[in-house]
Amino acid sequence: MTAPAPEIAPDVAARWIARWDRQQQGYLPDREERFTALIDAVEAATGRPDPLVLDLGCGPGSLSGRLLDRLPGATVVAIDTDPLLLSLGKAVHAGRRGLRWADLDLRVPGWAARLRLDRQADAAVSTTALHWITGDELRVTYGELATVLRPGGLFLNGDNLTVEDTSPGLARLDRELQRREADRVFAGGRPEDWREWWDAIAEEPSLARLREDREDSAAAHHGSESILLSTHVSALREAGFTETGTLWQRGDNRLLAALRP
Repeated sequence: MTAPAPEIAPDVAARWIARWDRQQQGYLPDREERFTALIDAVEAATGRPDPLVLDLGCGPGSLSGRLLDRLPGATVVAIDTDPLLLSLGKAVHAGRRGLRWADLDLRVPGWAARLRLDRQADAAVSTTALHWITGDELRVTYGELATVLRPGGLFLNGDNLTVEDTSPGLARLDRELQRREADRVFAGGRPEDWREWWDAIAEEPSLARLREDREDSAAAHHGSESILLSTHVSALREAGFTETGTLWQRGDNRLLAALRP
C-alpha cells in the first residue's frame, strides 16, 4: 500500500509556487498577457457565470487559480499526474471553493471517464504543458477530451508551438525575435530556468519524499515531444474538432483554440 503524500506547509508551498511563476515568466515575458487572453476567451465562449472548466496538465494550479479569481462561480477540475506539483497546489489552494484536483495521466486511455463529471465541461484549457506529450499520446489526450466536452465547448492550449515543419525560415526569424526580446526584458539578469528550479527544490527537506515519488512516477519528463503546431492541429481534427485556429499570438507563443462540433 502506497503511503499518503506528506502534507506541505502552506507558506512553503506558496514560496515555491511564487518561484515557479518567476521561472516560467523567464521563458514567457508575456505570460500574464496570455493568461488574460485565455480567460477572456473562456468567459466569452461559455457565456455563463458558472462554467465547468478542465485544466489539463495543471501543475501547481497557476492557471486554475487565475480562472477562479476572474470567475468565482466556476468549477475548475485541475488535472495532472505530478505528485509534487499537485501537492504544492493543494497546499496553497486548500479549501478553495470551486477547485477540484484530479491525479490522472492524460496519456492513458480512460482518464476522462475517471473524472466522473456530473455534466459535460464547457471548456478545457492548458498552458505550457501538453508539449511534453508525444504526438501519438496527444491523440489519446484529445480523443478523450472530446468525450467530456459539450457540443460547442472550447479547448484552449497556450504554448510555444512552432511552424518549423512548414515555414522553417519564419520559424528561425521568430526564434531570433524571441531572443532579442528576452535580452531586453532580462538585461539585468535571467531568472532561474526550469531545470534549476527542480534542482533547487530537491534541496528542500520537507519535499524530499515528493521529489522521490515524482522521479519514480510517469510524471518525470525530460524533453519537448510535440512542439509543432501541426501535430496538435492534426490530433485535434482526428478527435473531431473541426474548427481550429490561433486566437492570440506573439511569435510562436500562441493560444491555439478548437471548438467541439
